[in-house]
Amino acid sequence: MKSMSCKQLGGACEQKFHANSFEEIAKMSKQHGMEMFQIKDKAHLKAMNQMQELMKNPEAMKNWFESKKIEFNSLPEH
Repeated sequence: MKSMSCKQLGGACEQKFHANSFEEIAKMSKQHGMEMFQIKDKAHLKAMNQMQELMKNPEAMKNWFESKKIEFNSLPEH
């Protein structure tokens, strides 16, 4: 199992997510983001706006996603 923080995944806080695969951790991060959106957390809304800008460029989004996957895969197991 590996851990990444919301901030490491493009978010705004230090909440940790723990998963066995990058796909699992990305799903957890997305769920957390939806929860923060619902409560209108300003820091997370700002991070979401930045991600939306990135998503406008498919190649940049692909590169960002791949870099996060590589980062996850390089983390030690715990």
